[in-house]
Amino acid sequence: MWQKSMFTSTDHTPMVLIDRSARHIKPRIMAKVEYLNPCGTHYCRVADTIVDHAEKGGLITPGMTLVDWTYGCSGIALAMAAVTRGYKVLLVVPDKISREKQQVLKALGAEIVITPADALPGEPRSCVNVAENLVQSLPSAFFANMYENELNCKVHVEKTGPEIQEQTEGGITHLFVPAISGALVSGLGRFLKAERPEIKIIGVEPEGSIYRELLHSGRAGTAKSYELEEIGGLWESKYWDASVIDDIVQVSDRDAFNCGRELFRTDAIFAGGSSGAVLFAALRAGALLDEKARIVVVLSDYGGYYLSKMYSDEWMKQKGFYRKVSSPKDEITAEDVVGLKTRKELIVAHPEHTLSEVFEMMRQHDVSQVPIVSYGTPIGSISENRILSILIENDEAMNSKVIGYMEQSFPVCSSHANISELSEKMQQSASGVLITLSDGSLQLLTKSDLIEALTHK
Repeated sequence: MWQKSMFTSTDHTPMVLIDRSARHIKPRIMAKVEYLNPCGTHYCRVADTIVDHAEKGGLITPGMTLVDWTYGCSGIALAMAAVTRGYKVLLVVPDKISREKQQVLKALGAEIVITPADALPGEPRSCVNVAENLVQSLPSAFFANMYENELNCKVHVEKTGPEIQEQTEGGITHLFVPAISGALVSGLGRFLKAERPEIKIIGVEPEGSIYRELLHSGRAGTAKSYELEEIGGLWESKYWDASVIDDIVQVSDRDAFNCGRELFRTDAIFAGGSSGAVLFAALRAGALLDEKARIVVVLSDYGGYYLSKMYSDEWMKQKGFYRKVSSPKDEITAEDVVGLKTRKELIVAHPEHTLSEVFEMMRQHDVSQVPIVSYGTPIGSISENRILSILIENDEAMNSKVIGYMEQSFPVCSSHANISELSEKMQQSASGVLITLSDGSLQLLTKSDLIEALTHK
């Protein structure tokens, strides 16, 4: 059966299981592979809808020029929708977008105006201002304004959201979405929260974007530069809807790019850096969830648009992002190990506790060692063996403060440390390692925890 155009196949992108990349966590992670639209981006739905709506409303006629500013993917989608209907396309892009996107846009016949990526909205050189000025100065021009177009949000309420609901048979518990203009995450949140209010909607952005602070304080933070494309915001979108968003989490450029590369190597899903950021955030959260959770990640950008950047070893090394391919065991991180622990609560002592109180705490919780923490900072540790040796020398010491007898503090590692790093720390006479989790809390890992992770099926 033939189709009228490429854009009749924009709907019902696949929902696939992320198998190997997520093998160390209990929840099932499924990917809504939006980049398998004809344009290689979720904007395929949006562009076709905007052009169709403008035609039906008499806002555009063949021969006119469609103008917009873009990070690349939305512009490619707009150009593909426009050229099939006889429109010219003029796009303003920041100079940081990949060479591949620029080449695709030129191949489509779109004219490109390049502006400095560090020019913020409101500055004359910024993408937004240049695009708006071009619309005013050109005859027969139409400003598509895809990022801030109401149809951008509406498409995801009416199409993408229902697809996710249908493809997961209503079983989704957590949705991880790239926070770009606010329209995608807000549109999906509105539909899915209306269906099941308990679903958690989590936006993902780069370090340097403004949405996390906006969600938690009501004020947009100060934007900083980042290398990721097609994700993150520099100002508050008018379609930002905090009432349907449970959290915004940030991911570094390095973690996002490497997670995307690993996804291609292990699951053959050829996605971009935005998708890598979303999957990294989902894997990090999934390590702390049980097998009842059903996580969906929206993979919105195509990896072929980044061959000269995240898929180039030379570029990754130049930027300091390169991470060599790990062996299977090195793919297990501290956060993965924490996720497998039966006991999630960390038992700690404080300097003002007596040895007697600490020993009773250890006895009740069946642990043989505890860290000593002061105002959230590890300052030492104490073990059953140490308490025994103290009592042999002085049986009245049980009423003394533990701070006077504490041993050296456990080494502290980040949640991203791999299992080889943790093992090396423990070989250096340490019986355990403290892990700093993404929420700032601490967790203690022992050698038995590492053995359990390595032998976990």
